Amino acid sequence: MAKLNDENAKGNVKDPPKSKFRSATEAFEEALKGATLKRAKYILRLYVTGSSTRSLKAVQNLKRLCEEHLPDYDLEVIDIYENPTAAREEQIIAAPTLVKSLPSPLRKFVGDLSNTQKILIGLDIYKRQEPEDELSG
Repeated sequence: MAKLNDENAKGNVKDPPKSKFRSATEAFEEALKGATLKRAKYILRLYVTGSSTRSLKAVQNLKRLCEEHLPDYDLEVIDIYENPTAAREEQIIAAPTLVKSLPSPLRKFVGDLSNTQKILIGLDIYKRQEPEDELSG
């Protein structure tokens, strides 16, 4: 009788973790499905030097790019003359500089952001075409 109770106890102990594990796995899979349907939110910071021509051009180019290609984004423009600490913390050595912190990986772009194709590739919006694809297509 003691053996039977031990086996039942072992069986009872094993069953609940399996059912909990199964439901946790199902919840995880559902979360993954939901995450793939959501678009990534872009977190962008543009470091500029006052209202210089190059800085104003970078702001205009970035706003146009974001409105045309990014469905959901947060953009913060930081003047390093007014906030040098922020530039130091982010290790900004030239301006204008765009920093993409989300989605990962972190990326930095320096310049007036006029090369839209290069920025879109760097933001992982467009994939770089292989030379073979360019010739064939």
